[in-house]
Amino acid sequence: MSNKSSKLFCVVVFCFLSQLANAQLTDLARLEYSFIPKSNSEDQYTRLRALLNYPIQTKEDCYLIIGAEYNRIILNLEDDYPFDKSRLKTINIIDLNFGYTFKTSEKWRLGFKFNPRIASTLTTKITSDDFFINGGAFAISDRTKDESSKRPYRLILGLTFNATTGVPFPLPFVSYFRRVNERWSFSAGVPKSNVKYFFTESSMLQTFIGLDGYFAHVQEPLAIQGRQVENISLSVAVGGLGYEYCFTKHLVAYMYAGYTFRLNNVLRDGNREEVFKLDDINAFYLRTGIKFKI
Repeated sequence: MSNKSSKLFCVVVFCFLSQLANAQLTDLARLEYSFIPKSNSEDQYTRLRALLNYPIQTKEDCYLIIGAEYNRIILNLEDDYPFDKSRLKTINIIDLNFGYTFKTSEKWRLGFKFNPRIASTLTTKITSDDFFINGGAFAISDRTKDESSKRPYRLILGLTFNATTGVPFPLPFVSYFRRVNERWSFSAGVPKSNVKYFFTESSMLQTFIGLDGYFAHVQEPLAIQGRQVENISLSVAVGGLGYEYCFTKHLVAYMYAGYTFRLNNVLRDGNREEVFKLDDINAFYLRTGIKFKI
């Protein structure tokens, strides 16, 4: 693999994993706000997100899950750029969620997800270039509610596929959570890891590292130095502190603040090769919201 192709592979995989990081398997509803200002600039990246999943019990311990998610990404580009900025004001990502989960034993559960997606600037009518397909299969061993266990844990192993990556094979998903004692827990894996300290069962502080980002189609192509822009991507690696407060067992408010240690906001051509870099300078990161989870 050439160095250029290797860099592109890392970027698209990075974007894909970031989408998985935000698509928590246990969320039934979520409202969220994210914000990244560009360093030494008036430019800003803002994301508004809404998610709703509805589980339907088909039989004991078996559920069909139907839902949808909407992300509205607002690019406030105030600096001077060699293209028409009005074509990139907003990016819309619309997912339909179809899932099915069932127990295979007392310790293991299988889950499957299928997610048709529209990811586009939506400045003209929708075309086939605006559509993408996501999906995955997961094996889950959840012992967090096992009262006989001194150190409850949850292990998720999976394979995932996403058309935006350009990778023609599934990618791995791993997440391991363990409650160490009354005060501490940790979660390790790809694409998110954290260490939590519990003030109480309803109030907790955490340190985290994680991924964020998107990939979308630009419906009205931009011409930059003789090359045509047809896609846009953002990939972010971030670390920082977060706080969660549980109003009830299922209703949680949260805020994460940190600093990016990798940021890459790029305009790409039809082959997903880099044409113009909007930003690669690390910056402040904020994400806050409220969610209803299983």
